[in-house]
Amino acid sequence: MPIIFAFPEYEKFVKQIQDQADQDQTDQNQTNFELGELSIRKFPDGDSLVTLETDVKEKDVVVVCGLDDADSKIMPLMFFAHTAKELGAKSVGLVTPYLGYMRQDQRFNPGEAITSDIFAKFISSFVDSLVTMDPHLHRRKSLDEIYTIPSTVLHATTILSTWIKENVKNPVLVGPDKESRQWVQDVAVKAGAPFMVLKKVRHGDKDVEVSVPEVEQYKSHTPVLVDDIISTARTMIETVNHLNNAGLKPAVCLGIHAIFADNAYASLKNAGVEKIVTTNTISHETNGIDVTSIFADAIKKL
Repeated sequence: MPIIFAFPEYEKFVKQIQDQADQDQTDQNQTNFELGELSIRKFPDGDSLVTLETDVKEKDVVVVCGLDDADSKIMPLMFFAHTAKELGAKSVGLVTPYLGYMRQDQRFNPGEAITSDIFAKFISSFVDSLVTMDPHLHRRKSLDEIYTIPSTVLHATTILSTWIKENVKNPVLVGPDKESRQWVQDVAVKAGAPFMVLKKVRHGDKDVEVSVPEVEQYKSHTPVLVDDIISTARTMIETVNHLNNAGLKPAVCLGIHAIFADNAYASLKNAGVEKIVTTNTISHETNGIDVTSIFADAIKKL
C-alpha cells in the first residue's frame, strides 16, 4: 500500500483522506493507505532539515503539501522527494490542494520571469506525478503545457453545487463579468439554480457602468458568488456592492482556495454579505466544504 506523508498544516487534511478511504474499503481489516511521519526543522540560519521517520523502501510515496506561500515550502518539499528516492521509494507523487505560481504565465513587462513555466520545470524534476484542484489555468488549456510529469486536475464544481442546494434557499448564482459566465453557468446547472452575469459598459478609461440584468425577477433570491481563488477579494466586494445597490438580498460568497491576502477577509465581511464559505484546500476559518473525498479517490488511482 502507498505511504502518505503530510507536510505541516496538512495533517488533518491527510487524516480525513485516510478516514474517507477506510470508509470506502470493503475489507475492514485492511486500510488503503499507511500514514508516514516526517519532521522539518530550521537551523539558526534558516536552512531546512527534512527527516523521513517512516521506512519508504520499495514503497510508493505520496506527499500532501499545499503550495500557497510556495517560497517557504518548496525547498523542504524538494529535499523530501530526493531523500525518499535515495531511501528506496519506488515513486514520489505530489498532492497539492492549491498549486501556486500559476498566474505569471506570460511576460507582461520587459524583463519579467515567466514563473509558471520555471516553477513547473522545477516541480517536474523531483516528483513523478501531480494531483491538484482547480489550478489557475487562465491562458493555459491544461497543466500538460508546462508540466512534464503526469498530472491530475480535480474540480470542485460538483461539491460546490451540492453545498448550494443543501444550504441556500432560492439561490441565484452571479458572475461579475462575461469571462466568469462559463464557470458560473456550470455550477448553476449542477445546482439546479438560475444564474446571471453582471454587464459592464465602458464609457471611457475610468468610466465603467455596471448593471445587474433582470434584477426585479431575482429580488426574492439569495445571490451566490462563486470564485476559484479569493485573494484580494476586490472583484467579490465590487460585485456585492452592485448587488446591494440593486436591492438584492445579502450575498453568499463561495471560494475554492482561501488566500485572503492582507485584510481581504475583513473587507469582504464588511461589504455586507450573509456568509463566506470556502473549501479546505487552504486552511482558513471560512472552511466549510470538505474536498478530501475527491482527493482520496484521486490518490487511490495513482
